Amino acid sequence: MKIEVKNLSKSYKGKQALKGLSFTLGEQKIYGLLGRNGAGKTTFMDILSGNLQPSEGEVLINGRSAFNDQELRQSICLIKDSDNARKELKVKNMLKLYSYFYPTWSQELAETLLDEFGLDRNARIKTFSKGMESALGITLGLASRAPITVFDEPYIGLDAAARKRFYQLLLEEYEIEKRTFIFSTHLIDEVSLLFEEVLILQEGRLILQEDSELLRGMTSAVSGKTDQVEAFIKNKKVWNKQQFGGLMTAYVNGSSEEAEQAGLSAKGIPIQDLMVYMTESREGVLK
Repeated sequence: MKIEVKNLSKSYKGKQALKGLSFTLGEQKIYGLLGRNGAGKTTFMDILSGNLQPSEGEVLINGRSAFNDQELRQSICLIKDSDNARKELKVKNMLKLYSYFYPTWSQELAETLLDEFGLDRNARIKTFSKGMESALGITLGLASRAPITVFDEPYIGLDAAARKRFYQLLLEEYEIEKRTFIFSTHLIDEVSLLFEEVLILQEGRLILQEDSELLRGMTSAVSGKTDQVEAFIKNKKVWNKQQFGGLMTAYVNGSSEEAEQAGLSAKGIPIQDLMVYMTESREGVLK
């Protein structure tokens, strides 16, 4: 399903959460939606899923807005870090509600995931720990098999082993049934290898949209003697510089191969570090 974001703005009590946001997601991919707290990620996801109406602009899914469009909303599953299930219900009843709402629902997958995470079908959700609530949210999101599945920090309370298993399950499900996954997380290093395309928001604006492999290839951390590094980075976009005595490391636009040809050592910049450096910059855009 094609997602078109056109000049999207949203204000709360005079404060703008989104400021003229525009981009297109045209293919079924795993997208990483990144940014610091307050960047506008959750607001965008709420508008995409039809939970909020924008102040200006629009989000179109195959030419339609999800707001007040029940049929289209059945194609979008948003799983947040909490409140994905009605706490007074039992697990099995919550699954039944989702099965009524999502025509693509897989009860078989839901049952498999409950077993995977050790969740009791007859337990009331109000008795769950935070980690168990997260596991249930993950189960609901994956088993929905919604053409657009959005995870907004879905793993709160899960330990490292459970998070790793979630990432594996997401990849397995993606291989079985291609769909658009949009994944917002602060644990970027853990999950960045899943991303096929990365979007970075800063203060309500899009500052980067790039294929993740291309992004890794077009940025590098260049190290060497300070004068040699300074000469190499002249006329290049520099995200950050660190100096130790007569040595320097610069985080720049430019391939590792280019730096190595200049006699410098270089390595790729992890996406998490790149996001941090880009959102520290007031320019915040690759050129």
